[in-house]
Amino acid sequence: MSHVNEDEDGSALIEFVWLAILLMVPLLYILISVFDVQRGAFAVSSASRSAGRAMVLADSEAEGRRSARAAAELAMADQGIDDGKINLDISCSFGPGRCLEPGSVVTVVLRSQVKLPLAPAILGGGAPSFRVESVHRVPYGTYREAR
Repeated sequence: MSHVNEDEDGSALIEFVWLAILLMVPLLYILISVFDVQRGAFAVSSASRSAGRAMVLADSEAEGRRSARAAAELAMADQGIDDGKINLDISCSFGPGRCLEPGSVVTVVLRSQVKLPLAPAILGGGAPSFRVESVHRVPYGTYREAR
């Protein structure tokens, strides 16, 4: 004959539920954070590729730089990152002013910050974030006409 303390009926289930909640909430937060950083990494990769294409397809270097920034911002917004805090650097293998010459290679470097979701700013200096960066090189083409 077994003696069961009637005051503890069902307490294992309650303990299991509380333990599951305590373990699942941090795990869920980590997963959401990882997915946000991955989304940011994909966004900067796509944006740098779009900016490079826009630069080499433009009629002039000044127009190309404007088009490249617009293409990068659009690509970032497509991934839900539209805070406008991107750092876009465009350089050319032949030097400034000679980006759209045959044989030139346009290098686009795009940097952004991905803020962690639900992270309080009280942790210091604004919400914690990860820096994501992408480098993309686009050859202008050896047999194209200079612009």
